[in-house]
Amino acid sequence: MSFFRIVVAVLVVVIVAALGLFVWIISGPGPMDFAGGTRVALADYHGPDPTGVPASLAHADLVKRGEYLATVADCDICHTSKGGCQYAGGFAITIPFGTIYSSNITPDKDTGIGNYSDADFLNAVRRGIRRDGARLYPAMIYPTYSHMSDADALAIKAYLFSLAPVRATTRANTLVFPFNQRWALGLWSAFFNADTRFQPNTARSPAWNRGAYLSEALAHCGECHSPRTLAYSTDNRNKFAGAVAAGWKAYNITGDAGTGIGAWSDADLLAYLSQGHAMGHGTASGVMGEVVDVTFGHMAPEDIRAVMTYIRTVPAVTSTDLPATLAPPAPASPKQGVVANAFGKHIFEGACAACHGWTGQSPISAFATLTGARAVNDPSAINVAQIVITGTHRKTPAGVLSMPAFGTSFSDTDIAAVANYVTARFGAKGSELSVKDIADLRRQTEQP
Repeated sequence: MSFFRIVVAVLVVVIVAALGLFVWIISGPGPMDFAGGTRVALADYHGPDPTGVPASLAHADLVKRGEYLATVADCDICHTSKGGCQYAGGFAITIPFGTIYSSNITPDKDTGIGNYSDADFLNAVRRGIRRDGARLYPAMIYPTYSHMSDADALAIKAYLFSLAPVRATTRANTLVFPFNQRWALGLWSAFFNADTRFQPNTARSPAWNRGAYLSEALAHCGECHSPRTLAYSTDNRNKFAGAVAAGWKAYNITGDAGTGIGAWSDADLLAYLSQGHAMGHGTASGVMGEVVDVTFGHMAPEDIRAVMTYIRTVPAVTSTDLPATLAPPAPASPKQGVVANAFGKHIFEGACAACHGWTGQSPISAFATLTGARAVNDPSAINVAQIVITGTHRKTPAGVLSMPAFGTSFSDTDIAAVANYVTARFGAKGSELSVKDIADLRRQTEQP
């Protein structure tokens, strides 16, 4: 064989291998493929209808049902800016390629969706196509909402149209080239939006199917808790294995006992989802805190349990970046334990110790206990730093949970030092956040 033919043959093999890898990446499994069994169209399913609202709202009017479904779908969180009118848009979503601003979905005819027909609304929600034909960025999670039934999507529309219209022009996105080219989103959608409705699994229980519908078509757990592929689609090969979303760590919620929720009891998981706190596991803050307060805290108990039923069946994945064993309580004396980070200890003593305690077991509230919390056992310290920056103020069934924000009073140097001290003292492995890391985290959560 001549040298030329050898080169050609090698090039052909390389090209075929590259194409094979590309196809493998873009043809990943669907979000519910892990479950096996047989899936059928909703009309052909003979079990209880897994879509719609819980039994307590079965006889409610369309608007009331739509309100519940919009709550489960988290519409409020992304379409309401800080200090802005509900659903009037303007919320900044920071991604690696720039910033996307959510749109106004009130029924204002000039700046909102007041002129949208049913078909227009379904196109936007499930296909990512606006009324004017422009493509929506997948920050509007239409690949997930594409699993929603017609009836549920239109019930949400009825609820939104029952609200007072708000005139609020959506800010222009600030994306770098080529990501500012909306036409290319059509190609992305062709690969990553199957645009198929939810299909019940005949091999699974009614509770599992209800939980699958709630988790995949509405509550979109995978959008935060599943990592991303190179094409920025959700990686269902590592489903629910954890990722960074909106500047916060969304932890592993697979059944892995060490780094996921496999060791959590049902009571722990129910408490965390409904109240935002599970004894010995930590308190929901940041994005997850909002999800509990705005969404899960308002869901029917049977729907939360259905979500739990579904999540429990997702294959376990071990997070290699997290310790399998959580740290025990720290020594009671501040003179014992971590001593290397004197500056971080100084800040903790002045601003944190009174509430969190030197052992990590809060003397004033279980919500403030650090021992056992995944965040302080995470060597990245992302969530520890973010909670120091942004603080929290949540109204829970157990009372008000409040921690002041130190982002304006503490410098990036201060925050890095105290976060590194907290993870070293109360976690399994100390973090090594830099000043630059803190500045990056601020940028990911700041709202203009």
